[in-house]
Amino acid sequence: MNTLHRLDGRLYLEGVALDTLAERFGTPLYIYSRQALEAAYRAYAEAFAATPHLICYAVKASSNLAILNLFARLGAGFDIVSGGELARVLAAGGDPGKVVFSGVGKTADEMRAALDAGILCFNVESASELHRLNRVAGEMGKIAPVSFRVNPDVDPKTHPYISTGLKENKFGVPIADAPALYRLAASLPNLRITGIDCHIGSQLIDLSPLADAADRVLALVDSLAAEGIALHHIDLGGGVGIRYRDETPPDLAAYGRALAARFAGRQERLLLEPGRSLVGNAGLLLTRIEYLKPGEDKHFAIVDAAMNDLMRPALYEAYHEIVAVNERSAQAKRYDIVGPICETGDFIGFARDLAIEEGDLLALLSAGAYGMSMASNYNSRPRAAEVLIDKNEIHLIRERETLGSMMAGERLVD
Repeated sequence: MNTLHRLDGRLYLEGVALDTLAERFGTPLYIYSRQALEAAYRAYAEAFAATPHLICYAVKASSNLAILNLFARLGAGFDIVSGGELARVLAAGGDPGKVVFSGVGKTADEMRAALDAGILCFNVESASELHRLNRVAGEMGKIAPVSFRVNPDVDPKTHPYISTGLKENKFGVPIADAPALYRLAASLPNLRITGIDCHIGSQLIDLSPLADAADRVLALVDSLAAEGIALHHIDLGGGVGIRYRDETPPDLAAYGRALAARFAGRQERLLLEPGRSLVGNAGLLLTRIEYLKPGEDKHFAIVDAAMNDLMRPALYEAYHEIVAVNERSAQAKRYDIVGPICETGDFIGFARDLAIEEGDLLALLSAGAYGMSMASNYNSRPRAAEVLIDKNEIHLIRERETLGSMMAGERLVD
C-alpha cells in the first residue's frame, strides 16, 4: 500500500494519521485510500489499452456503495454474483449495461431483477440454469443475453478454497461440453448468445495458468465461429494476486501485452473481472490491543478485532502483515495476535515480533478485499465502521453497526 507511510513514528494513510481515526470512529475500523483504489484501476486501464476491453469490478471483494460509485465514475463495469450485489451496483450509480451476472445458483427472482435492469450478460453455469433463464425471460417477454462460464481445467496454483477452474470445482461447465450447450442456447427462443466466460481462481501469482486458460477459451471461440456461433465478448475473469507478505504479483503490463497479441485481429471485446487486485492493498483494518497475556510457550496480544471482522486468517490461514500504528523504542517480543471470539480459530496472525503495550493500535494491512464484505455478527458483535481517505479528507462511508440495528429485524413470540 504505497499511500501508507510513517511520519515521526506515527502511521499515516495518505495525509491522515491513523491514531486520529481510531479516536474519532473507534475500533475495529476499516480504512481505505482513494488514491490507491484509483491507481489500481488505472493500472488495469493502461495495461489493456491496446485491446478493446471492459473492466468489470468483482463486487464480492468489497461492496461498499462509495467504492462501487468510485469505480463506476472511472468507467468500470461490474461482476456480480447475487441480486443483492446488483441492487448495490444500481444504488451506487453503476451502469447495468456493464454488468455481468456470475454464480452457480441464480434464483428466478434474481434473473427477473437482472432482466428488468438490462444487464450486459448472464454467465450461465449449467444446463438447468439455461432452461430456467429461457423460461423466466419468456414469461417477461424479454430476450436474455447469455454466455457460458466454461471450466478450462487449468490448475491456478493457489489455495484450494479459491481455485475455481479445475474439473472437480462446482463452477462453470466442462469446456468439452460447451459446444453442445451453445447449440442448445442457440435453439432456445428467449436467449441471445453474446459471449463466453472463464475464471480459474483467485490470488494468482503465476501468469502461465491465465495464459493457458486464455488459449483454451480462444480455441473454443474459434471452433464455435466455424459452426456459425459468433461471440461478441470474451471474458477471461479475474484472479490476479497481490502482495500480502513476500509475493511478487504478476506484471499487469506483461499480461496486457500477452492478451493484446492473442486478441490482435479479433472482433470480440475483452472483459476482465478483477476484484482483489483493485481493492486488496487499498484497505487496512485498525484494531486496538485490549490485553497482553504472557504464557510459558507463547505470548498473546488480544485485540478488539476478531474473525467476524476479518475472516480470511481463520478461513484460509491467510497472512496479513501487522504493524504498530505508533512505534515504540522498547524491545520487541513475539506474539500471537488473537481476537475475543470463543473459537481457537479466532486468530489474526501468529508469531509476530512487535514492541507493544495494552491500549496500542495495530494496523492489519492488505485487508481491502474480502474483509468487510465477509464480516458477520458472530458472537453478536456489531460490524465495523468504514472510512475512505482522500488526501486529507475523511469520509465515513459506513456507520458502525449498533446493537439495536443488529437486532432490529428480530421478534419475540408469545
